[in-house]
Amino acid sequence: MSGDLKEKLLLYRLQTKHDPDAFATLYDKYVKQIYRFVYFKVSSHEETEDIVSDVFLRAWNYIIGNQEKEVKSFSGLLYRIARNCIIDFYRHRATVPEVKINEETDIGDAGKMQKDLGEKIDNQQIVLAIKKLKQEYQEVLTLRYVDELEIDEIAEIMEKGNIAVRVTIHRALKKLKEITEK
Repeated sequence: MSGDLKEKLLLYRLQTKHDPDAFATLYDKYVKQIYRFVYFKVSSHEETEDIVSDVFLRAWNYIIGNQEKEVKSFSGLLYRIARNCIIDFYRHRATVPEVKINEETDIGDAGKMQKDLGEKIDNQQIVLAIKKLKQEYQEVLTLRYVDELEIDEIAEIMEKGNIAVRVTIHRALKKLKEITEK
């Protein structure tokens, strides 16, 4: 059974039967991606763990509480909730300075981003350069290159059209290239 079909079946079981085993399977599939996405924005393992827990709790509550609304993509739902949780986190911590990323951070394979930048840059340099970009650019680059999502999925998460996402990625890469050349 293909991964997409299996995910739809698990989502159906979760929505119709409130099956905790289906949710656990979906959790196992997406927890690392969501953790990496949140950690890239928050830079603290403890706070990331709290936010990721909240993301999955909210996803469970949304699916159970909104049975009349169809969830087309579980990953899209998770990323949307994660974005909102991160926004809530920063609203509550607006006066606290940002914590720096340490050297052991796993941002995934940056090879595709390096290829698109046309340069050989190590992962840590990319992380530091991305941190200098505006929030929208950070988010779109993280979703595309770190989490390796397709344009359609990013468009759904960011609630934009596919063309707008492609333009944003192009602009973000252009700006990232300018920063890395300095």
